[in-house]
Amino acid sequence: MRFLLTLWLCKLAAVVVNRVNRHHGTIYSGRLATRLMPDFVARFRGIDPDKVVFITGTNGKSTTTNMVCRTLLSAGKTVACNVEGANMMSGVATVLVKNSTWGGRFNREFLVLEVDERSLPGIRKVLPGRRMAVTNLEKDQDQRNGDPDLIFRKLASAVGEDMTLYLNNEEPRSSALADYAGQAVFFSVAENRRRFVWHDPYAVTLPCPRCSHPIRFERCNLTGIGPFSCTHCDHASRQEPAVRLTDMDYEAGTFRCGGRQFTVDYTDPFYLYNFALVIAVGRDLGLTEDQLDTALRSFRNPVSHDQVFHLPGKEIRYLQGKQENPEALQSQLDIIARDPRRKAVAVGMYKVTDFQPHYAGSFYFFDCDFAAVARGDVAACVAFSETICYDLAARMIYAGVPEDKVTVLDTDEPGPVLEQLLQTDAPVIYILTNTKHCRQISDEILGRGGTRDA
Repeated sequence: MRFLLTLWLCKLAAVVVNRVNRHHGTIYSGRLATRLMPDFVARFRGIDPDKVVFITGTNGKSTTTNMVCRTLLSAGKTVACNVEGANMMSGVATVLVKNSTWGGRFNREFLVLEVDERSLPGIRKVLPGRRMAVTNLEKDQDQRNGDPDLIFRKLASAVGEDMTLYLNNEEPRSSALADYAGQAVFFSVAENRRRFVWHDPYAVTLPCPRCSHPIRFERCNLTGIGPFSCTHCDHASRQEPAVRLTDMDYEAGTFRCGGRQFTVDYTDPFYLYNFALVIAVGRDLGLTEDQLDTALRSFRNPVSHDQVFHLPGKEIRYLQGKQENPEALQSQLDIIARDPRRKAVAVGMYKVTDFQPHYAGSFYFFDCDFAAVARGDVAACVAFSETICYDLAARMIYAGVPEDKVTVLDTDEPGPVLEQLLQTDAPVIYILTNTKHCRQISDEILGRGGTRDA
């Protein structure tokens, strides 16, 4: 009876909160439920463990979760999903509150959940799903997660022999989770002309998750993701993974997988790995190639991290990301490096204040390959932020940008940054910041008479 009373209260709370502020509804009712009953999630009936899909990893959780959910929906399945990104216990509880009867029975066929890496062991204890997709395991939120090998061990503790894992064949840590599962399905992206190439000496290897000896990469499609082998043990990427994307045509927006051609709107290597994972999950859940093609063809990312503005004589491309792991930042740098036009580039990295301790570190930028940008036609570089602007400038210079082209601005304010960039002769301006400063940057550009592409 206590469970039902808690459920009813939280259902009513969800309705009220969604009417007042629908964004808070992604977590409030679940937070209330887990405070009243720590084992609240475990009390729901009607959940088929074989139709619960956990999606976790460092990069791509939200995008992949959205894709898997939309793919199942387009195939006519009923799905409950935390597409808003509330990926801890309270977010999971909220999804179940909203997708259950008043008697506590889950009323959807599939439950697809983006799950925070650290939270997954606790969530699986109360929700024993049997399918888990891992995008990759790399450096992320250093002040919270520490070393990624710690996250590997946490995930390994949540894996059982009753589980099927969907694993990145070319990422050493996540692929090693196969050792703990009953079954593993590997996904892969073949070598392609947008593959990642290091241009400076800051490349750092990583320890093998099995024996701690160095991992060596044949090449990389993304930083730290590519065909690999351990220098000591037999841990290596599989020669014939279950899902491999090949024949990428970036202009046409197509690739092939298992003899079938797929058409998509997004073709960066980051998205290709997400597509490969979706195909791996979809096939294993019994979806047809036509259903997968239809879903991928219609996918649109609801959150754009690339905005284009215009001022007289200038195109401004604003790239935003979490800036809490090097892979996300490298994806932005790759976009800049592929642009052959003359450009000015500004990079701002801010203090992270989501939780204590507040953190400001420059190692993410040092883990990235800025030399790929420096080798292009760069008119000027601006390093800004109140915390690590001088570290950012040093990284630019180490990468090969002449010192006289580097400006340091000890500020988080966008005005001086934009003023400096507009003084250059570059027709194209790139600005990289974290997502939390999006409004400030946008307002500054629009306030100067700029326009934004739809």
